[in-house]
Amino acid sequence: MCGRFVLIADPDEIYQQFELPMLPEIQPRYNIAPTQLVPVIVNEGARALHHYRWGLIPSWSKDPQIGGRMINARAETVAEKPAFRAAFKRRRCIVPSSGFYEWQQRDAGKVPMYIHLRDQPLFGFAGLWEIWNDPSGGEVRSFTIITTEANAMMREIHDRMPVILKPEDYATWLQAEDVPQNTLQELLRPYASDRMVAYEVSKLVNRPSVDSPECIAPVG
Repeated sequence: MCGRFVLIADPDEIYQQFELPMLPEIQPRYNIAPTQLVPVIVNEGARALHHYRWGLIPSWSKDPQIGGRMINARAETVAEKPAFRAAFKRRRCIVPSSGFYEWQQRDAGKVPMYIHLRDQPLFGFAGLWEIWNDPSGGEVRSFTIITTEANAMMREIHDRMPVILKPEDYATWLQAEDVPQNTLQELLRPYASDRMVAYEVSKLVNRPSVDSPECIAPVG
């Protein structure tokens, strides 16, 4: 799964890599957690960065709290699950990230690990977004991050990992019109192990209220 991540890339890097129309105004985030507002790039109109709530709320849901259980969508079932299948067809997004956390089970308990790409300070998760209208007429825009089976490196930590898109696949993923399902599914693959790095970090990251560089500092 993917339950916490980091976005500390320079705004100019985000602007260039995702081909945005203007330089984004965002602050470094070291411990992004579910239900928070997060920068995402959606396939609605011109490509731009918006802040959506992490935890997808299906349009048909009666209770927005369901979003807290919809922070991830499994690549293997995303095209069939009622909560995600409509968004998979038409409402896809990219979630910019510098790295993510996963908790490794050890004899003494779970230990937080920080995972990032070896040679890229910025990348994009494959995501889906949705619009939910509350009874008073308000609108909530939310998203989920797609996960897939772990690659060889990640299997030492967890059996799932977020889908990391290659830059050459961004345009396909963000196409607003219908894209063949098999084309989309081919993008939902584990990232190459040899291009990823992981190390242990402080348990400070266990607390969503802590958002500082200490979160990604190697233990020891």
